[in-house]
Amino acid sequence: QVQLVESGGGLVQPGGSLRLSCAASGFAVNTYVMYWYRQAPGKERELVAFITTAGYINYADSVDGRFTISRDNAENMVYLQMKSLKPEDTAVYYCNARGRSGFWGQGTQVTVSS
Repeated sequence: QVQLVESGGGLVQPGGSLRLSCAASGFAVNTYVMYWYRQAPGKERELVAFITTAGYINYADSVDGRFTISRDNAENMVYLQMKSLKPEDTAVYYCNARGRSGFWGQGTQVTVSS
């Protein structure tokens, strides 16, 4: 059974850092393109970053230079390291495999506030 479980969300001050984790089961994370999406209150779900099976990485302009997506094949995990966080980064963050029509995690809340 395919399953994605996010963790690591929480409350952080502006300028702070947070590391999100995505634990995958039922498939190997290096066999699909892996994505991080986020959805803020009143906003549509938006792409944050992705990593392809070949290791190509792309980021949304709003997070480029601040966020880092990575993959640990041995642990079957995907991570999102977030630095220099801004209040506008506040959202529920979702791990995804294979794109919007693929597999989704439950989401983890990230709140950036002083």
